Amino acid sequence: MPYEDTARRKILPETLEQRVLKAFQRSDGGWGRLFRKTSCAVAYAHKEADYNGHYGIKELCDICPPRQVRRCKKAFVKPDLKQVTQQARVLGSTGEIEVTDRAIVVEGLDEPPRYFLQHGFGY
Repeated sequence: MPYEDTARRKILPETLEQRVLKAFQRSDGGWGRLFRKTSCAVAYAHKEADYNGHYGIKELCDICPPRQVRRCKKAFVKPDLKQVTQQARVLGSTGEIEVTDRAIVVEGLDEPPRYFLQHGFGY
């Protein structure tokens, strides 16, 4: 594990990330087909928007092919707070629920129900 406080996340040390990025950068300043998240690559292969709604976290998209970024941007629609709240309560959310410009924020849910919300709303 490169970092002790990043449980279950696939994070490269910064120096290694820079080496990978340099290897994939094209001479015109653009990028080859390289993705920060597996779901982004899978969505690209199927010519669909990322079902995880990663577009809200813009810093993840900085190396994606422009066509894929456009697909994800078009599909990234902020869900209705009332609908999100109803669904989150059914799943057991206990605290305040917020829909920001980046993500749905809930309290009191473990990872599987949070993923259910994320995938269900694509946000």
